[in-house]
Order: sequence, then C-alpha cells, then structure tokens
Amino acid sequence: MPHILIVEDEAAIADTLIFALHSEGFTSTWLTLGQEALALQAHSPADLLILDVGLPDISGFELCKRLRRVSEVPVIFLTARSEEIDRVVGLEIGADDYVVKPFSPREVAARVKAILKRMAPREPLVANPVGGPFRLDSERVQIHYHDQLLGLTRHEFRLLQQLLAQPERVFSREQLLDGLGVAADVGYERTIDSHIKSLRAKLRQVAASAEPIQTHRGLGYSYSPRHA
Repeated sequence: MPHILIVEDEAAIADTLIFALHSEGFTSTWLTLGQEALALQAHSPADLLILDVGLPDISGFELCKRLRRVSEVPVIFLTARSEEIDRVVGLEIGADDYVVKPFSPREVAARVKAILKRMAPREPLVANPVGGPFRLDSERVQIHYHDQLLGLTRHEFRLLQQLLAQPERVFSREQLLDGLGVAADVGYERTIDSHIKSLRAKLRQVAASAEPIQTHRGLGYSYSPRHA
C-alpha cells in the first residue's frame, strides 16, 4: 500500500487530502515543516510527497531541491501561485506535477495514482537496440555512453531511454513529457528543453563532438545513431 507524505501547514487542506487519499487506499503522514519532512524521508521514506510551496520554515521549492540531491521520490506541488514561471520552475527542479489552489482533493488523489502507476516497473528495453555507443540497463536504471556510466536523474534516464528505444523517431515534447511520468495536459512541454540541455551537457563530457540527440524545430527531438 503506497504511503504518501503531505507537507502542508493548513490543517483544513491537509484533512481533505488525507480523507481523499485514504478513500483511494493510500496511507499518509502529515507534517507542517519542510525540515521535519527531510528528516522523516531520510529514515522512513514515503512513496510520494505532496508539498505546499509556502511552508513556514523553508519553501517547497527548496525542499524539493534538497530531496533531489539524494532521492528521486515523486513530488506534487500545491500552491496558490498560478504564474506559469512558478509552474515551470517547479517541474524543472524535479517535481512530477503541480496543482494550484483551490483544488479538488479527489483530483489530487487521482494524480497521485497516475504518477505512481507511471513509476511502476516497465518492461525492460533491449539494450543497444541498434548497436552504437549506448548500453542501457533498465533493471539497474543505468545508461553507459562510450563505456562510461552517465550520472542521470530519473527524468533524464527516462527521457534518454525513450529516445534510444526508437532511433531516428521524432518525439514531440508532449510525448516525451508523458514518458517522464508528467501528465501531458499540464502544458509544460518546454520543460523538456531544459532536460535535453542537461542531457547534452553530460553526453558532451564523454564525447565532445558527438550530437546523438537531434533537434527538429517545431517538432521535437530524436536519437540519431549516425551522430553518436
């Protein structure tokens, strides 16, 4: 039974979330401070975190950044701030979804279910489907490039995994975003550009002149073995 950690300083909001989550079969823990959440997650990790952005001690954004240094646990932000830049920043620092207050607790519970379903183990892809410098190990969540292990985040791994699975296929930003486990309807397709930029930087550290990830303007991205 998945366990959800709620970090929210408003009791009324936390109560509605707890009720909605329990109705869907989840267990939960409620905390009001980010520092407490970090401490609890270190020794008793939850399966997913729901974070309020405006916490009394540290912001939800800062809490997520600290979590991402040691964990890829899924994160949903709750916030009263609806500006697009805030939503984009939240996803770029590693959140999986972003819900603006006021919201439906049942919708949040549905998003939790959807994210955990996407996080479930998938059928492993065939390593090196077309040969070349990449070696993919789905079970260990590792990708080697020219025999060097890449230090990838969860999002970067899934993004590169999706591209490698179908060489030369052009994936739209929406398709790649969905592959990361982020609902495609939230409208953050440009977040993919940030992940692609980070991926390319890590690949260039191994092979400076190679360009395995190709940009198709107005369309999306593809993996090209010819440029790897």
